[in-house]
Parts: sequence; structure tokens; C-alpha cells
Amino acid sequence: QVQLVQSGGGLVQPGGSLRLSCAASGSIASISLMGWYRQAPGKQRELVAAFTSGSNTNYADSVKGRFTISRDNAKNTVYLQMNNLKPEDTAVYYCRLTYLSTGYWGQGTQVTVSS
Repeated sequence: QVQLVQSGGGLVQPGGSLRLSCAASGSIASISLMGWYRQAPGKQRELVAAFTSGSNTNYADSVKGRFTISRDNAKNTVYLQMNNLKPEDTAVYYCRLTYLSTGYWGQGTQVTVSS
């Protein structure tokens, strides 16, 4: 069984930084299709950043130049470095892994950007 465990997040002032982590466990041979989504109150869940194939990445326009997705294949872990955070980045962030045509979600972690 595949499990995704997230860590990181919290409260930060505008302009600050946070790093999220998502560790995958279970019978996994690859974390090549893994990414981050977020859901703000009253809004639909949206893609933030993801690995698409190989080392290719895809970012939402609103986070380009501020957020960076990275991974450690040896640890089956994906990271999201978030810099220059803005109040509109406030949301619950979820990691997602697509493996053998099945999608798995992390438990979600709150990120609040406020002064």
C-alpha cells in the first residue's frame, strides 16, 4: 500500500519562505509523477508544481519564479521550496503521486501567509 506523509507548512509573514516535504512509502519503484496541489477556502484544488516526465516540471503561473519543486529519489521524497510567499498562497497544500495509473494524496498541510 502506498502512503504519502507530508511535513512542513505553518504560519509565515509575507515575503517569507517555507519548505514542504512529502515522503512516499510502500511498494514504489518510482516517484517520477509526483507534485503539489493546493486548495484555498471556497476554491477548487489547483496544481502548484509537478514533475511531469523525466525531470520535466510544470508550475502554476502564479508561483513561477517563487516556488521550486525538487526530489530525492533515494528517499522517495519530493519537496516544495516556497519563497517570497504572498497572502494569496494561503491554502492547504497536498502532495500527489501517480503510480501505476493510480493517484495517491498526502494528508494535507496548512500554509498561512499573514502579517
